[in-house]
Amino acid sequence: MNIYVGNLSRDTSEEQLRQAFSSYGEAKEVHIITDRYSGESRGFAFVEMRSKEEGQAAIAGLNGTELNGRTLNVNEARPRERGGDRGDRGDRGHRGRGRW
Repeated sequence: MNIYVGNLSRDTSEEQLRQAFSSYGEAKEVHIITDRYSGESRGFAFVEMRSKEEGQAAIAGLNGTELNGRTLNVNEARPRERGGDRGDRGDRGHRGRGRW
């Protein structure tokens, strides 16, 4: 089960997050999302738990608790949307061209 963890302190390490989740089962993967340019934490992470039951226990146990001075938002991660309708972006910057 993939879990979203929000409102992380920028000082939180992946190891600290792994330890927080270890009380509820095995955290197979912990990934704190960082800014691609500065390398600093963006304040959220994803944790993959071994089973759905462990994931649900972790969500129930950790949501609203404090870690490094911040109250965590912990819930099941939603699949990332890719592609699809992106609005009218296709014709921006092309007004008047080809109308000679």
